[in-house]
Amino acid sequence: MSADGADAMGNLTRILITGANGFVGRAAVAEARRQGLEVVAVYRREPLENWASDPGVFAQRADLSDRESIGLLKEAMSGVGAVIHAAAHMGGDADKHADDTLRGTEILLEAMQGSEAQLILVSSIAVYDTMQLDPGATLTENSPLESPETARDAYTAAKLQQETQCSDTGRSVWIMRPGAVYGPGRTWHALLGFWASKAHVQINSDGQLPLVHVDHLATSLIAATKTPPNGLQAVNIIDDDLPTRARFLETHRKLAGWPRLVLPVPYSLWLAGVRSLKPLAHKLPGLFQEPILRARMMPLSYPNTALRSFLGGADHAPFEDMLKQSLEGQE
Repeated sequence: MSADGADAMGNLTRILITGANGFVGRAAVAEARRQGLEVVAVYRREPLENWASDPGVFAQRADLSDRESIGLLKEAMSGVGAVIHAAAHMGGDADKHADDTLRGTEILLEAMQGSEAQLILVSSIAVYDTMQLDPGATLTENSPLESPETARDAYTAAKLQQETQCSDTGRSVWIMRPGAVYGPGRTWHALLGFWASKAHVQINSDGQLPLVHVDHLATSLIAATKTPPNGLQAVNIIDDDLPTRARFLETHRKLAGWPRLVLPVPYSLWLAGVRSLKPLAHKLPGLFQEPILRARMMPLSYPNTALRSFLGGADHAPFEDMLKQSLEGQE
């Protein structure tokens, strides 16, 4: 194996994955091993038990928010041909984003200096500014982005800044923007509405849900490690078969038995109510704030044309089958 993580034929042989024990990271590790790639699995707290029995997984504990980890990461980069950066804070805590998302990315990029390894950043479809889109519009890689200074929440701001950190290196980078990621242990998400006691309030039943199954995302991430990007290349990672909210809820109820009671509310009616409460918006939950409502609930279309054009692939199965597998996998 050469220093750039390729064999004598120039084929990629070893990659590094940050956040390797997280929801996306562990799926990426599994897909890389399925394709015969060695993996340096960088984790912060606990390694996965199955890594110990896999000679192709090299577990490396490192806290990306700690500058003392730079030396460890530099050593771990030896022989690595591509880096999938999946480590980040997933909540809404701005301080944790500053540490885990932004400082973590800064330290990783410093450790990568001098390396020719290809970089694949796991960003988010949340970076788009849906305040500039109309209901029924099509969201693509050319749609307007939010600004970090005025972003609707700390998560969106951090993802935008993280993309800028990577682009400022001058490297060719895959900016991967997955939709709502689901799979075993995570089948419910914030794009479906909210609970009012035992009833689920469904805002809008039209428009597609921008979903991606975690296994489909992992397949796309590994495909990116083997495909040079054209400079800074942003790609929305979305499944081929995207359900409406009504279809999702009907399927989930059929397979899991809940939610039993659904109260559908038209998006236009809810939006009108939110606008009437605008003076109080800063005191109200997210779906009573127009920027968050539009980002989560506005009926839009989400084509994955760029994904399939650049990286190929296809869904492993229709949505209903993937949701069934996910629910069975968390039992």
